[in-house]
Amino acid sequence: MLPKLDDIEAAARIVHAAMPPTPQYCWPLLCERLASEVWVKHENHTPVGAFKLRGGLVYFADLATIGACGGVISATRGNHGQSVGMAARRYGLAARIVVPHGNSIEKNAAMRALGVELIEHGEDFQSAREYATRLAGELALHLVPSFHRLLVAGVASYAIELLRAVRDLSTVYVPIGLGSGVCGMVAARDALGLQTEVVGVVSAHAPAYAASFAARQLREAPVTTRLADGMACRTPEPEALEIIWRGVDRIVEVSDSEVAAAMRLLFTCTHNVAEGAGAAAVAAAWQERGQRPRRRIAVVLSGGNVDRELFAEVLRDDRVAAGE
Repeated sequence: MLPKLDDIEAAARIVHAAMPPTPQYCWPLLCERLASEVWVKHENHTPVGAFKLRGGLVYFADLATIGACGGVISATRGNHGQSVGMAARRYGLAARIVVPHGNSIEKNAAMRALGVELIEHGEDFQSAREYATRLAGELALHLVPSFHRLLVAGVASYAIELLRAVRDLSTVYVPIGLGSGVCGMVAARDALGLQTEVVGVVSAHAPAYAASFAARQLREAPVTTRLADGMACRTPEPEALEIIWRGVDRIVEVSDSEVAAAMRLLFTCTHNVAEGAGAAAVAAAWQERGQRPRRRIAVVLSGGNVDRELFAEVLRDDRVAAGE
């Protein structure tokens, strides 16, 4: 069940007690390149550099009302783990995070800096998630899910900020990892009674959500993306799929080369750093440019946590097309 307006506003109060609203800017050069009025929602400007913190703050505020907890555990490719780490520190809880082998070096370092005990296991997010679930039972830890109604309510606060600040948006492009971000946007749009299209964006090298959307039933798919680790989902979340089927207008698949081009475009036009998933919405808007009359659109820059060496490679090489 989607959070209602009262739920989202209550979540926003929790979020804004820990961080200010993030900005949404209309960058003229980006508008020129995309042939539309384009608003960028800068979730790369949160204290952990990604939108996920919002959900963590709301989830842990609720957890704190339940009573004693011996510690928490979760799985991540990075941004959810930073959210859990920062929220756990805020509420005085020990946190363990499971990441797959080969995870982002700098995201791992950021989690450790927040006091997280990092555990490496498996070759992808799904393997790490299954191991975290097992450890939660063995160690009597609270398992923080990667998708939950409270997480959706928390991240919906960014959508409410955007939709109230910029009126009459025709389309919002939102990257899909496990689904809290796009479900939060659907919840906010519906709560405000708007007609704005919500377009989900997935990596063409992690197409599970796109395949599930087309088939109207859960489909797993292999993950080969190098750039869009925030969208590297092999197994969709059933509850998220139900919301996406009802509330998302379409899903656009973007390749690693398109994501790399969008990362460069964002840096050129706004001088903001975007990780692969963070640039995916721009990649989708670029793919669809010219297909409709000039319009007012928004793209969610969901995070900026990309390893320095990888970002440098993307910036200097127009041919970066890893995963294709």
